[in-house]
Amino acid sequence: MSGANRLINPPNQGHLSSAVEMTTPNCPITPRSRTGPMFLGVDVGTASARAAIFNDRGRLLGFATSPIQIWKDGDCVEESSTDIWHAICTAVRSACSVAQIKGEQVTSLGFAATCSLVAIDSDGEPVTVSLTHDSRRNVIVWMDHRAVKQSERINLSKSPVLEYCGGSVSPEMQTPKLLWVKENLKESWSMTFRWMDLSDWLSYRATGDDTRSLCTTVCKWTYLGHAHMQQINETDSRDMEALGWDDEFWEEIGLGDLVDSHHSKIGRSVAFPGHALGSGLTPNAAKELGLLAGTPVGTSLIDAHAGGVGVMESVPPEITEHEPAEDEETICHRMVLVCGTSNCHMAISKTKLFIPGVWGPFWSAMVPEYWLTEGGQSASGALFEHILEGHPAYQGLANRAAARSISVYELLNEILEKMLMKEILESMKQEMSSPFLAALTKDIHVLPDFHGNRSPIADPLSKGVIYGLTIDTSERQLALLYLATIQGLAYGTRHIVEHCNEKGHKIDTLLACGGLTKNPLFIQEHADITGYPITLPRENEAVLLGAAILGAVASKKYSTVREAMKALNAPGRVVYPSHDPKVRKYHDTKYRIFRDLYEQQLSQRAMIKEALSDV
Repeated sequence: MSGANRLINPPNQGHLSSAVEMTTPNCPITPRSRTGPMFLGVDVGTASARAAIFNDRGRLLGFATSPIQIWKDGDCVEESSTDIWHAICTAVRSACSVAQIKGEQVTSLGFAATCSLVAIDSDGEPVTVSLTHDSRRNVIVWMDHRAVKQSERINLSKSPVLEYCGGSVSPEMQTPKLLWVKENLKESWSMTFRWMDLSDWLSYRATGDDTRSLCTTVCKWTYLGHAHMQQINETDSRDMEALGWDDEFWEEIGLGDLVDSHHSKIGRSVAFPGHALGSGLTPNAAKELGLLAGTPVGTSLIDAHAGGVGVMESVPPEITEHEPAEDEETICHRMVLVCGTSNCHMAISKTKLFIPGVWGPFWSAMVPEYWLTEGGQSASGALFEHILEGHPAYQGLANRAAARSISVYELLNEILEKMLMKEILESMKQEMSSPFLAALTKDIHVLPDFHGNRSPIADPLSKGVIYGLTIDTSERQLALLYLATIQGLAYGTRHIVEHCNEKGHKIDTLLACGGLTKNPLFIQEHADITGYPITLPRENEAVLLGAAILGAVASKKYSTVREAMKALNAPGRVVYPSHDPKVRKYHDTKYRIFRDLYEQQLSQRAMIKEALSDV
């Protein structure tokens, strides 16, 4: 996933910035709001580590973010776990300061992070995963696509394990990345004592407990979490012997050595998200974070999944009155969009649903004892950065936005509104029907697969398409390209929702969180294109709230994750789709064009393959 909320101007690649951003919450901090339990959530995104303090009403009291170092070289994207931990410590101390509380007032702690791969040796020190052999670079970032060939080979195995990954593994999952390291960095392979998902490493670094989360192992490591279905329920949570590894699969794909010593390198025990780890914070970690030793720490979640936990119960009465009365089923009609560097689409069900091209079904990978379906788009915030910053008009636009202390996105939205007003005036002169904003892109169409298609096609070789370019390099043209990109992502979301419902889901309500949801145009276009209302959470930092909920459950304040979600989630604004039939007809037409762009690409790919077959 998913990723950082900062959408543009991330820290320079390969250079560490020490800047810390602290944000005062929207609600005033009163003496009453600082009493009672204080739940701390930490989230490591693609470009920053973030921390937030919440009270027992789910109110955000203090927030801070600290940038992290990132190296990019083609398909290889790497980070440093040491640098990430230092950024977390800075953010946690700053968040406590903003919340006007002392470290000893923090009740509990939960971690969320991108599904990046961490390598450490027997002393817990970094092991390089980089062809540069730089020892700092021991994290393969989630978006790294170096292992495309390895994922293709793994998928040829046709193992039953793959049925629980939507039929195939992605190069963004851990098994292809592990195979790549084994084949390309033999010394690092032999030196590594533990391979860990980043959020599991964070909880291990904090507590010394190597218990892995059912979220990370099931979603990214092909662990079969349902092996525990008859063994335990969430209220009796404990760390469980890892019975869900399919040793035959690991042997078949060439990673049989990871089966040795009872899977010690990849996880000998697992637990539900929110399970209390070890004896809480170790004295050393507590000192670094500015907290008390023994502070409860919950088993972690991947960041997008924490977003689901932080928002899925944030549904207002006008929405819930249309949902089934049965409590266990109401939540199954919802899909959460977690919108950051990438987009994730999270839906749950009480029964397992096999959906080709969509990850899952994953048992207990987000909400314990529910099956998770996980769709996604590999580039969203990252795609905006790529398209906008590469445009000739971008720098001038960025300078104008900075001079007014607004974001580039706000300025682009203004330009589009002015363009619409001009169109309306022209239509009035010619006595034509009034235009609408979305129709400004009638001549430009975007297939947003610039980093492959994660769902529902599951084609990492898919390429992005921009149809309708001219030699125009004006700000107006950039604004149109920006709008068409938003629409392309929204058509992709519509495709995912339709595909899931065709295969057994009953999704009729969308919720959204993450940095991109702060853009009203982004949300309105998604509502219009999907045809569903979209509920935003009361608190902006839903991923951090989800992380904080894990700690709250570990502290025994709540007995289950769902109970904590009901207590701490709260709805904010609801964005409804347009009821204008012209808008619906327009988007239905553009959606058909969107789908056709991929079909054309497949056809052209086959033509080129045939043309080169005899060369």
